[in-house]
Amino acid sequence: MTHFGYILSICLILTTVVHCQDRQPKVKPSKRPKPPKPPKPPKPPKLPKLPKTPKPGKAIAIEPTEPFHATTLPPPLPPGPVSVFPDCPRECNCPPDYPNALYCDSRNLRIVPIIPPRIHYLYLQNNFIDALPERAFRNATELKWINLDNNRISNQKLDKQVFNILNKLLFLYMDRNKLNGVPPNLPSSLEQLRLSRNQISKIPPGTFSKLENLTLLDLHHNKLSDGVFNKNTFKGLKSLMQLNLAHNSLKKMPPTLPQDIFQLFLDKNQIKEIPDNYFKNLHHLAFLRLNFNQLTDQGIPNGLFNLSTLLDLHLSNNNLNSIPTFSTRLEHLHLSHNHIDKINGTEICPCPIDNIALHAHDLEMIPRLRYLRLDGNALAPPIPVEIRMCFRLLQAIVV
Repeated sequence: MTHFGYILSICLILTTVVHCQDRQPKVKPSKRPKPPKPPKPPKPPKLPKLPKTPKPGKAIAIEPTEPFHATTLPPPLPPGPVSVFPDCPRECNCPPDYPNALYCDSRNLRIVPIIPPRIHYLYLQNNFIDALPERAFRNATELKWINLDNNRISNQKLDKQVFNILNKLLFLYMDRNKLNGVPPNLPSSLEQLRLSRNQISKIPPGTFSKLENLTLLDLHHNKLSDGVFNKNTFKGLKSLMQLNLAHNSLKKMPPTLPQDIFQLFLDKNQIKEIPDNYFKNLHHLAFLRLNFNQLTDQGIPNGLFNLSTLLDLHLSNNNLNSIPTFSTRLEHLHLSHNHIDKINGTEICPCPIDNIALHAHDLEMIPRLRYLRLDGNALAPPIPVEIRMCFRLLQAIVV
């Protein structure tokens, strides 16, 4: 009986376990999660539209492509080491040995930093600066020298008051920018103004009227034409010694020139003639360059270059058929690449050859020509003996 009860108890326990397992809910197998979708690649930036193909027979001027945004320019250089001068802009260099100089050149700058009051010499060339705001120079009243060559400064972004602050400025260099006119309100203290390789096509009236201390004016390689100049354009330039108008679009000489001019450059224009007595009142003119023009014998009046002060005369690459007369004081004469096919030594000698022989030992009485260039003409050797008899100081003649 005892064994039978034990067996019965075990059967009841097994029956209960099986029944409980049948009542548990069936769990469905979970689905695998889908992998996330990869992000879409960003759209490439839109490129500028290319110019339309011109129709046959029509010319199109292709301008150099400028960046559309400042971010497309080379990034500014990282700041240099901390300067011994607390007011030194981090993007520039303030050498301890030159406390009055600030070097911000060739650093890919977009704007002019705030210039400290102690600075006399400022170097900002070879950057991407396109504006000159007054606030950058507000405290820099002691500036004497500014170099802004090879930037992108235009008249539209040049603050009209910026030069009123700089009343001690002596040298202003703005070659290779985007100026279309000479900057206004230039300080009367200025001694040198360099504006070459811009797009200058106008000089407003009175631009130079207060620049009585200016000794050098460089306007070469611009877009100046005859209509820009009148008799008052250079009025006020009482001290000007060097004037450079080369590489422009002049077809005739300016109406007037400053009377104290020492060097005059008019190369690479289209000048065909020079008025009679044009240089008569230029009592200090020593260097005259008229290479690469369209001068002819008919466009040069007799005795035009017979100036006692003239030492160096350049007339190469013109349309001359003969050698113009000149003074006994002339030392260098350049006539290469013209149409000269013969030389008469007696005619070009500035004084009678017989008189030269009588005063051979008196340097004041004989012609001083030392260098004569005639290559690129239609001359055939030999050189006339009268040339040697006249120009006894001649050291070189190039044929």
